[in-house]
Amino acid sequence: MDYSILADVYEKLEATPAKLAKTGILAELLKKTSPELLPKVTLLSCGRVFPQWSQQEIGVADKMMIRAIAKATGFKDSEIVQKFKKIGDLGLVAEECIKTKKQSSFFKKQLTVDKAFENIKQLASVSGAGSQDRKLNLIAELLVSAKPKEARYVVRTILETLRIGVAEGIVRDAIAKAFAAAADLVEHAWNLLPDYGEIAKVAREKGNNGLKKVELELGKPIQMMLGEKAESIEEVVKEFGKVAAEYKYDGMRAQIHKKDNQIWIFTRRLEDVTKQFPDLVDLCKKCLKIKNCIVEGEVLGIDSKTGSPLPFQALSQRIHRKYDIEKMIKEIPIQIHLFDITYLEDEMLFDKKFTERREILKQIVKPIAKKFELAKQMVSNDAKELDKFYNEALKAKQEGLFLKVLDSIYVFGRHVGGWYKIKPIMETLDLAIIGATWGRGARTKWLSSYVLACRDPNTGKFLTCGMMGTGLTEEQFQLMTDALKPLIISEKGTEVKLKPKVVVEVAYQEIQKSPTYESGMALRFPKLQRIREDKGPDEADTIERVQFLYKSQSKIK
Repeated sequence: MDYSILADVYEKLEATPAKLAKTGILAELLKKTSPELLPKVTLLSCGRVFPQWSQQEIGVADKMMIRAIAKATGFKDSEIVQKFKKIGDLGLVAEECIKTKKQSSFFKKQLTVDKAFENIKQLASVSGAGSQDRKLNLIAELLVSAKPKEARYVVRTILETLRIGVAEGIVRDAIAKAFAAAADLVEHAWNLLPDYGEIAKVAREKGNNGLKKVELELGKPIQMMLGEKAESIEEVVKEFGKVAAEYKYDGMRAQIHKKDNQIWIFTRRLEDVTKQFPDLVDLCKKCLKIKNCIVEGEVLGIDSKTGSPLPFQALSQRIHRKYDIEKMIKEIPIQIHLFDITYLEDEMLFDKKFTERREILKQIVKPIAKKFELAKQMVSNDAKELDKFYNEALKAKQEGLFLKVLDSIYVFGRHVGGWYKIKPIMETLDLAIIGATWGRGARTKWLSSYVLACRDPNTGKFLTCGMMGTGLTEEQFQLMTDALKPLIISEKGTEVKLKPKVVVEVAYQEIQKSPTYESGMALRFPKLQRIREDKGPDEADTIERVQFLYKSQSKIK
């Protein structure tokens, strides 16, 4: 398949706001794609060459892309930089440069989807001496063969800024429509094997029966069950009676796979962090008494001097650390509190009641005090007793409680009922940072005045809704600058535009209507609660949630 076909589809999707129309466009593409190319085209439609859970990263920054565009077109690096500052999108810069390039390409080949996919995939595995030049050549090779429009989308895919408004729900529905499959079966299969490339292949070749038979594979993460926010303990007890209350730990959600003596650890976002936590791997080998399983728990960072729990922000230093691992183990030791089991030997346990799963978990764990334990739990229908337990959790420096319905089964995703979160600050928002300003005076080395944005699920775009710049410590300003600096897309004076990757939890005084921001809403006095290392930009709160909270506060007033 010529890459031009995919580029045309990208352009249509980018220009089409309606979900149903997007689904139809993508379904037609998938239907026409050959069986051997289908997994690749499906992943590319999500702007990826690896499934969500893969540890492999393309790892190309704007600077390298500027050099690659220059090499492929004959423009100087400085000319590309100027165009980038003016346009703010290296995809569009590449398109413009290809149209007017200064050097001819002899023996130019037609760019194919397969060639684009394989070159982009190779970028993740290039390392060692001369790796930068080899990466540069892989990108330039694609751009030399690309037509202007193709160059736009090749660059955006490599930089992971495709943003054509194709969310996972649209891919699911497109697969279902293309191959006359049931959307709920497509989703069920994807929950067990989160790789739409593979799921599309199953749907095409084996239909609904094949989708029903998809099984999880140890070493590949499954989607996780998520809790819903509840207004109060009383509300949950009134509806469900006796519930299991568990500490909601301020840590990293971990899904742990054990196959014989091999261990894998995945985060809530399905990132593989096994290499970052060799101490947890050793604990799992000692404490999980069975051969094969999938268990879930919360990993806490511990203060090595006091033995007290550290906030998640401290533990996050370990999550993305790829060097000096042994040093970090000493500086930030960990403990884990397990709360669920979803697979045991050859049996999936999703349809078993929560109480049964908890009992199975007890039987397969050999606990080590303050290292490898089950989540602290009490079962009660007494709201006062549960409130006392809640305050105990807060005193222990944890986030609050999970209230779990005793006979609830394990259901993938959010808003599914069964688990309810009780936290002291209920109405925070998780927002992406899409811009910032270099500080002045003592703050010149830091990015500050962060531009906050909510997500439009229909278009995939981020809509501004406020600016946050006060209430941070020097350490927090440094942490934020370290996280945001590699994401700078363009700079104008002291203002920078950022790739929406960092998500922050924000508290605020109230939400107001505002013509200043794209969302039409403005947060009054937004304040940083924490960086959400466990959330990606596709999990930022939506414009609908911001509008809902705005209306809710109006009713209260």
